Amino acid sequence: MRRWRRHGPGEPATDRARPGMARSTKAGLATLALAAILGAGILALDRALPPDLSRLHSLGTEVLDREGRTLSVLPAPGGIWRLATAAGDVPPHLIELLIAAEDRRFRLHPGVDPLALARAAVQWARAGRVVSGGSTLTMQAARLLEPRPRSLRSKAIEILRALQLEARFSKDEILGIWLTLAPQGGNLEGVRAGALAWFGRPAGRLDPAEAALLVAIPRRPEALRPDRHPERATAARNALLTRRAEGAAGITPADTEFALAMRVPERRLPMPRLAPHLARELAQGADTPRIASSLDLGLQRAAEEIATAALRGLPDRASLALLVADLHSREVRALVGGDFGDQGRAGALDLTRAIRSPGSALKPVLYAMAFEAGIAAPETLLADLPRRFGGYAPENFNRDFAGRITVADALRQSLNLPAVALLAELGPLRFAAALKAAGAPPRLPPGTDPSLPLALGGLGTTLREMVGLYAALGDGGRAAPLRLVPMTPAGAGRLVFEPRAAGLATAILVNPFPAGGPPDIAWKTGTSWGGRDAWALGLDARHVVGVWVGRPDGTPLPGATGARIALPLLARLFERLPPAPRSPLPARIVTSPGATPALAEAMDRLRLVFPPPGAVLEEGPGHVTLRASGGRRPLTFLVDGSPVPAEPARREAAWTPPGPGFYRVTVLDAEGAAARAEVRVR
Repeated sequence: MRRWRRHGPGEPATDRARPGMARSTKAGLATLALAAILGAGILALDRALPPDLSRLHSLGTEVLDREGRTLSVLPAPGGIWRLATAAGDVPPHLIELLIAAEDRRFRLHPGVDPLALARAAVQWARAGRVVSGGSTLTMQAARLLEPRPRSLRSKAIEILRALQLEARFSKDEILGIWLTLAPQGGNLEGVRAGALAWFGRPAGRLDPAEAALLVAIPRRPEALRPDRHPERATAARNALLTRRAEGAAGITPADTEFALAMRVPERRLPMPRLAPHLARELAQGADTPRIASSLDLGLQRAAEEIATAALRGLPDRASLALLVADLHSREVRALVGGDFGDQGRAGALDLTRAIRSPGSALKPVLYAMAFEAGIAAPETLLADLPRRFGGYAPENFNRDFAGRITVADALRQSLNLPAVALLAELGPLRFAAALKAAGAPPRLPPGTDPSLPLALGGLGTTLREMVGLYAALGDGGRAAPLRLVPMTPAGAGRLVFEPRAAGLATAILVNPFPAGGPPDIAWKTGTSWGGRDAWALGLDARHVVGVWVGRPDGTPLPGATGARIALPLLARLFERLPPAPRSPLPARIVTSPGATPALAEAMDRLRLVFPPPGAVLEEGPGHVTLRASGGRRPLTFLVDGSPVPAEPARREAAWTPPGPGFYRVTVLDAEGAAARAEVRVR
């Protein structure tokens, strides 16, 4: 018999079971240590060999319009149509059908479903072949990320990768991997690409029949392609609907019955390809697969329809470019850069950025500057008669002369000699500087300086820049760059033309279209030398529109003029634009020789343009040009009360400062109005 000894007071207790407990504690600690080591090893292995997500990140680019609608899609590297697709991009019934068909316990398991694997093993053993793979949606996502030949080794890797994916991503993110990479036949991958190619609609608008087809195709992508094997595709879709649709979100028995009667598409649709030139431009250097643009899908489609119809009637090798922008925000609403690549190598060129001669389309800017400088007013009479400017003798387009004519009518009729005469007064260098300030720097032949031919388009510019210039005229003289992507706020821009002068020049251009069209449109055409470029630009209270027609290689288009081939396109574009509110532009100016009903209003107030108040001038050789605008001539310039010699008809005078110091510059007009500025010479 085993005897126990009772310990006395203060005597430590003894327990013969303590050695066993110690051994148990040590074993537990060893187990925990082993688990920690295994866990650390697994973690290290996981970090050393993470899932390869490169296919998930190798995506096509999608360009969206201002309301988030798909304008254009560019393929992923290798020509694969693969678009980022999240669970929220597809309807709930597609997700329900997918889970019901592929992995009913998807929301419950950790990436691997032991029951499904056991069932697959039993079926394999009984049939002697693979009946079902037992793959979960997570394992399928792993296989889509890293495709491998079907084998036991590959299955083992998929199991490990599935566990890794579950540790890294949420269930919806794993669904997103499947929805992005699931093959849809040919070079289509992902549900969004499949929806666009097979049904021509966004994935979010798929009905149950369409959703079931896109869930079924990935099982055998080539064998179930609806364009090649419509019977097989129909059978696979119907089988999925019959077995799995019950209980799927939002699918009623009536929906299933209707879906079973639907035909599968038997041809593949082209991917969205509106605004291809702009899409390529925005995609360059983009760091996101979805790019928001400022374009309007409906207006872009209308512009391309107009361009396509017009191209059929143009001479051989001719192309065109169209641009529509919001007058005030400068956001581009539609852009057609050329012939969409269907007519040879030039299709890759964005002709809205091609440098071409604007012809007479530049004249409104010149007239606005002349109004601002006080050189002329709309009712000023000019002589349109033969005249030489040194060695330069301009002629009108029709080789005729109009005689005495008002400035407004000279602009309206696009006469050449009056425009050259105004530029001679204004100064070519000053005109070129104003164009540059307005965002349209003139391109001149190397080694040449601005000269009088600038008045008739003797420089290089682009359609984008011309649209920007006309926007400045219609927006109170405010210049701002065109914007291809939405930005908030738009920005104030820069005042480059005096608002009233810009308004007067624009108002002169408000005339009916020759062949009919919307009213209250200010428009102007232009034709470069030899008919190489035909232009038409116009604006209303809301939009500014530009049209260019020509050959990309710069060869002439015999008989082409802006009025004949570009202006009709401008009218058609304005017909497709939303109605603009009543134009805030000044009423159309109607003038005739000798009539001066608005002369007093047209003349600008007297202003000292240079030097401005507070200017600091550097002393040096040569003179300072004092310049004024507005007022009634003759003008008188004074410095500290002493007159400065000047020609009575001119609005400038040459002053040589006698030395450093402070001076008061004053200009007086014929009616006694005065303008002053305090300046410093150092």
